[in-house]
Amino acid sequence: MPDAFGRAIRDWDRDEQNEPLLQRDGEQVLEHPIEAFYFGEFDAESDYGSWLELWLDGPLLDLGAGAGRDALHFQDRFETVAIEVSDHLVETMASRGVEDARRGNMFELREQFEAGRFQSALALGTQLCLAGSMQGLRTFLADLAHVTTPDATAVVHSYDPGADGIEDLLGFRDDPTPGLAHRVQWFEYEDEVDEALYFRLFSPAKLREAADATGWKVCEVRRPFDPVSYRAALEKR
Repeated sequence: MPDAFGRAIRDWDRDEQNEPLLQRDGEQVLEHPIEAFYFGEFDAESDYGSWLELWLDGPLLDLGAGAGRDALHFQDRFETVAIEVSDHLVETMASRGVEDARRGNMFELREQFEAGRFQSALALGTQLCLAGSMQGLRTFLADLAHVTTPDATAVVHSYDPGADGIEDLLGFRDDPTPGLAHRVQWFEYEDEVDEALYFRLFSPAKLREAADATGWKVCEVRRPFDPVSYRAALEKR
């Protein structure tokens, strides 16, 4: 199975990347900003960094952990387990010092972890949208509730279909249902082309609807970097 995305990030970390990692939707093409998105240090002194620290505690499950930037920060404070579906990214995290980097799928949590294993969870990078549907979102949140403690917290990340400028997002597809939209894109690197990714975009209101049905409560929503995406802090009800 191709993994242009993971291989490009691994090559960047090794200083072996000679071609850009491209995001595509038909004829639309963007260069994916690897350094800005996956490397650098966690800024605990920033407003956003300190906000994240307020909501997370250990043991922490870092879902779709990328190159391990956040896991490297939090593992110095408490036990942190970082999972990725890409072997290249697991290898990259381990080489950068992530102590517990594993191959894992955030949409198969019950098969991978026992009940009540984690105190908190972090899902940054809009992977939440790969749930694909409202039912998929509810299933994910129910599974996350299963593998976390009764007083657990989580921080998740989504695009907001109702935000001004969202129509300029690469791969954006409108939807007649208020609070929902779609996104389709894929990655290319050198001679490798990944399978197309299908995202279902959920507004904060739709996230609250799914959370309420699965034992979670959306406590706070922030938009720290741009108006079209948001981070939501959840806690068990």
